[in-house]
Amino acid sequence: MSTGKKHVKTQSTYAFESNTSNVAASQMRNALNKLADSVKDDDEKRFRIENELDSFFSLFRRYLIEKSSKDNTLDWDKIKSPAAEEVVRYENINADAESVGNLSKLAVLKLNGGLGTSMGCVGPKSVIEVRDGNSFLDLSVRQIESLNRKYDSDVPLLLMNSFNTDKDTEHLIKKYSANRIRIRSFNQSKFPRVFKDSLLPVPTDVNDPLDCWYPPGHGDLFEALLSSGELDALIAQGREILFVSNGDNLGATVDLKILNHMIETNAEYIMELTDKTRADVKGGTLINYDGQVRLLEVAQVPKEHIDEFKNIRKFTNFNTNNLWINLKAVKRLLDAGSIEMEIIPNQKTITRGGHDINVLQLETACGAAIRHFGGAHGVVVPRSRFLPVKTCSDLLMVKSDLFYLQHGALKIDPSRFGPNPLIKLGSHFKKVSNFSERIPHIPKIIELDHLTITGNVFLGKDVTLKGTVIIVCSEGQKIDIPNGSVLENVVITGNLQILEH
Repeated sequence: MSTGKKHVKTQSTYAFESNTSNVAASQMRNALNKLADSVKDDDEKRFRIENELDSFFSLFRRYLIEKSSKDNTLDWDKIKSPAAEEVVRYENINADAESVGNLSKLAVLKLNGGLGTSMGCVGPKSVIEVRDGNSFLDLSVRQIESLNRKYDSDVPLLLMNSFNTDKDTEHLIKKYSANRIRIRSFNQSKFPRVFKDSLLPVPTDVNDPLDCWYPPGHGDLFEALLSSGELDALIAQGREILFVSNGDNLGATVDLKILNHMIETNAEYIMELTDKTRADVKGGTLINYDGQVRLLEVAQVPKEHIDEFKNIRKFTNFNTNNLWINLKAVKRLLDAGSIEMEIIPNQKTITRGGHDINVLQLETACGAAIRHFGGAHGVVVPRSRFLPVKTCSDLLMVKSDLFYLQHGALKIDPSRFGPNPLIKLGSHFKKVSNFSERIPHIPKIIELDHLTITGNVFLGKDVTLKGTVIIVCSEGQKIDIPNGSVLENVVITGNLQILEH
C-alpha cells in the first residue's frame, strides 16, 4: 500500500510557470497601456488613470509571482498565539478615558465604498435608514458632531467612497453643510477586472461599462489617502491618528481611552478585536508569525486546518476592522513602498452575449497591513463596539428596543442580560422593502435569545418575543402574528398551531 505523498513541483514546472508569468505580465502591461491611450484630450484624467493602472499592474504582477511561487500558504506550525503585549484587553488599559487633549490629533474615516445591493437597495449602503429616520451616514455625522460640541474640538470626518458610491455621496453630504463638522470625501481606486482564463483586463476603453471595473478592497485606503492629497493635508493640520471603521458598524465610535493609549504607547497601529462567538468563526484573527504580529484570514488557512481555525477556544477573538493608524507612519511606509498586503483573489461572473464569464478581482484588506507598523497590537474591546448591519436580521436588532440612541450612537438597554440575540430571517426578508412590509412595527425583543422566521410571515403591532421563538411557514401558506401577541419559547408552523417547547 503506498502512502499519500504531497505533490512537489519540479524545477521544470517552476521554469514553465515563471515564463508563463512573464508572458502574462507583459501582455497585461501592453493591454493597460492601450487602456490608458483610450483617454483623449484630458491630461489630468490621463495622469490619474495611468497612476491607477500602474498600481493595479504592480498588484497583478505580485499576484502572478505568488501564484507560481514554491509555497504561498502559511506554515501552520509557525503560527503562535500573540504575546501578552501584542494583544491587550480593553479593561486592562491604564490610559485616561476622560482626557480630551489628543482629540486635536484625531481624524475619523468611514469606509463608504459599498452598495446596498445585498439588502435590495439602490445606491450607497450608507443611506439605508437604520434607526429613527437616520441612515448610517446620518449617525456617523451625529456622533462626530456631538463629540465636537461636547469637547469643543474639530475632529474631521472622512469618507472613502468607491466609483459606485461617489456621486450619490457627494450629493448627500451637502445636507450637512450647516452642521458643526468638516466632511471630506475622496475616492478609492478603480481597477480593471481580469478575465480568469486569459488573464487580460476586461475593459479595453476607459469608458467601458461599470461591470468591467472594481474597487480593490479597503487595503487600497493607504494609496487612496496619498493620491487624493488627503494624507498630506491631514498631516499638515497636525492630525496624527486616523480612526478607520466600516460604514455599517454602528458600534465604532471614537473612544478616548484607546486614543490616549495609542499615543502613550507610541503604537503606530491598533486593531480592535472582540471575543469570538459561534457566529464569528470565519473572522480574521491576530497571530504571531516569525516574530511579528499578523492578521490571519480564513482564506489563508490550509483546508486541513479550517476546523482548527474556527475553534473559538484556540483563536479566541477576531478583527472588528476598527483600526487606529498613525498617519506619519503611513506616509513613511508608502514612501518606502513597503505596505504590502496579502492579495485576496475574488472570483465574480459577468454576463456577455447571454453567457456568464468568470472574472477575477484582486483585492487587499487594510487589517493585513498591521505587520508593517511599529508597536502594532490588538485591543480586545467589548462586543458593543462591533455592531455591523449586513442583513435585515441585523437591521431588526438595531431598530429594536434592545438599543436606544444617544448622540448618534446606539447604546444597549441596561435591562438586557447576556449576549445579543441570534436572529435569522429567511429569504422572504432579504430585501429592506420586503422586511418593512412584513415587519412594519418592530417587535419588543429585550428578553429574546433566538428568533428564526422563514416563509410567508407577517408580524402585527406591539408583538413581544421572548426566549426562543421559531416561526416556520410552509410553502403556499401564510402566517399572520396578531397585534399584541406575546410569544415566549414557542414554535409556530404553517397552520398557526402554537407548540410549547
